[in-house]
Amino acid sequence: MLSTIGLFSGVGGIELGFKNVGFDVIWANEIDEKAISTNKLNFSHELVQGDIEKILSNEIPEHNVLLAGFPCQAFSLAGYRKGFADERGNVFFQIARILRDKRPEVVFLENVKNLVSHDKGNTFRVITKTLEAYGYYVKHKVLNAMEYGNIPQNRERIYILGFQSKKAYEKFTFPDPIPLTKTIRDIVDYNKKVDDIFYYSKEKNKFYQKLEDNITNKDTLYQWRRVYVRENKSGVCPTLTANMGTGGHNVPLVLTKHGIRKLTPRECFMFQGFPKDFKLPKNIANSHLYKQAGNSVVIPVIERIAKNIKYALNEVFFADSEKMHV
Repeated sequence: MLSTIGLFSGVGGIELGFKNVGFDVIWANEIDEKAISTNKLNFSHELVQGDIEKILSNEIPEHNVLLAGFPCQAFSLAGYRKGFADERGNVFFQIARILRDKRPEVVFLENVKNLVSHDKGNTFRVITKTLEAYGYYVKHKVLNAMEYGNIPQNRERIYILGFQSKKAYEKFTFPDPIPLTKTIRDIVDYNKKVDDIFYYSKEKNKFYQKLEDNITNKDTLYQWRRVYVRENKSGVCPTLTANMGTGGHNVPLVLTKHGIRKLTPRECFMFQGFPKDFKLPKNIANSHLYKQAGNSVVIPVIERIAKNIKYALNEVFFADSEKMHV
């Protein structure tokens, strides 16, 4: 079985996508203790808490695929030209260090769509040049969850893949678009009464009249932008963000039978494609759960990419064994 490790694991969304298609998740790392609480509720593999800079490469098990949805930080081409020996100051170079020392067959990176233009393109150039310097053939593509995951969320992310084998690189293709058949109503139960803390009212919210005047369509989601209401005209969930729970104003709003309310953390996880039985800790504030959902990934998109990675590796390394058709 092909093995994977996860860096910057969060609640384990990328690992879950790979696990669902038959990869063996053997190790992960995360620094945030709240995210670790959620992660540990749902996975049994080794999860190491701490700063990746302080974890030695020889403490990480051998693996076939390295997974990382890493934070994006600017760094200069000048710094790159000085070499990778000084990996301090940017988490990407921690990934590079592990790739240098472990050389897994595949590296899978996920980030925001803007990574390509970040720091005038320098960041993306350094990433690709680094991967190529360590022998990886690189492909990348921006995929939207509502076009490639059948998930009703407008979420564009870039996926960067590196293959040590040129043949596997050539065999791999990103998945094709698929029809969006799921709707908001597949996730939000408009008739169910949820906890009162999620509802807006005249008594609790000074701006409630603006919400009531503008939130009239039950088939889409809205956002309160401090002074105005934004309707999502496409009828899907707007991009979930990590800061949407810090003040409530960015948590998508919905008009239900019982009134205007924000999405619950459970619904936010489901808009990321997490299954209904994915466990959420009961002793963690909703603000942290919103952050965890916004920081995570869309599981069905990850699964479709993982299937194609598995197919490419099977074609090259396990040609005589049963192959997986996608």
